[in-house]
Amino acid sequence: MDTDSLRGRLALVTGGGRGIGAAIAHTLAARGAKVVVTGRSAAELAEVAAAIDGVAVVADLADRAGTDQMIATVRGLGRVDVLVNNAGIAESAPLADTDDAMWDRIMELNATAPFRLTRAFVPAMVAAGWGRVVTIASNAGLTGYGYTAAYCAAKHAAVGLTRALAIDLGRTGVTVNAVCPGWVATRMAEEAISRIAAKTGRDTAAATAALTSMSPQRRLIEPAEVAHAVAMLCAHDARGIHGQTIVLDGGQVLK
Repeated sequence: MDTDSLRGRLALVTGGGRGIGAAIAHTLAARGAKVVVTGRSAAELAEVAAAIDGVAVVADLADRAGTDQMIATVRGLGRVDVLVNNAGIAESAPLADTDDAMWDRIMELNATAPFRLTRAFVPAMVAAGWGRVVTIASNAGLTGYGYTAAYCAAKHAAVGLTRALAIDLGRTGVTVNAVCPGWVATRMAEEAISRIAAKTGRDTAAATAALTSMSPQRRLIEPAEVAHAVAMLCAHDARGIHGQTIVLDGGQVLK
């Protein structure tokens, strides 16, 4: 892949302070992009921004007013050419315990925030004749999991948004795609392992095995693998990949 392919481009990565978002920020910067990372943790964002000569903007995407302020700040830095909707949350509960607050929380961050950011930044991409929107969804956006009605619904919404916008933007030079990982070796997976151990009485090794066993490869996906897929979608030679879901789960959804 051309290591200078994004020279002169401005990229925005949400949830960019750690895990998948930090890996994406580093990878896009290595390909020449000026990267803005946003999220809730000022210290984590500052560390990533310093490492890649980027810009950190603190914002909570669950707060619409705060999000609008972040949008204004980023616009002041220039036209966003690459938008990576990475920020998200995962909570699990049976249907009876999935209250309105949980539903609203998960939908706001995993579905509404990507919609609002895409709506904010895509018109300038269209005017320029070039742009990339990549949403980090999940293989839960393509199938179902137990006790995750809100999460699966939100990720299905993110995939649906991607597919609908691909039709709207087909002739503009802007591509819109979703990357759909399975379990990734991040804090989110660590928290899931802790929940499994607490609820089932298993030790950490057994709880980890419960996650890795979902994949035919019997492993967690690494953040760098997700970042590689995002960078690939941003390349000039990927301009024909549009409205797609790139699945990174070791073959799980094929089972």
